[in-house]
Amino acid sequence: MTEREQKFHQLVERQRDLIWHVCSDYNLSAAWETQDAFQEVLCALWRDMDAFRGDSSERTWVYRLATNTLLAIKRKMSNQPQADAEPYRPDEAAPDTEDHDHLMQLVGQLGPRDEQLVMAYLHGFSQEEMARICGCSIPTVARRLAKAREWLRENYEY
Repeated sequence: MTEREQKFHQLVERQRDLIWHVCSDYNLSAAWETQDAFQEVLCALWRDMDAFRGDSSERTWVYRLATNTLLAIKRKMSNQPQADAEPYRPDEAAPDTEDHDHLMQLVGQLGPRDEQLVMAYLHGFSQEEMARICGCSIPTVARRLAKAREWLRENYEY
């Protein structure tokens, strides 16, 4: 195994849970199951692994790469005709899957940048980390996040 391959395997081992959670939270379609999205993110990690400069934490960098990859998949899908198919749901889903799915569908209706912010918030990133992920200032993160949360509260049907 080469040094690059070892480095990649170690990176994936450290960030596997984060990548999986990001992939499972984005509502893609039945054509893009969580496992497929996970593989696509791993390919992006392999491709861009040498670009990590350490300006942010490894976790923040991986999260940004993963969300940007999934947003690119969503953009590509929105340009193609879609069959009426239910989104993929793993068999081991938690009992509150319906509420989670509803929330994720609403988050998916936000613009890509706000969707990325809300997903980062849901994954426990600080506002400073979110600013690095989205490439904007902390006050901008706070303002956009507040507006997105307000919109979600208004549109969430209990």
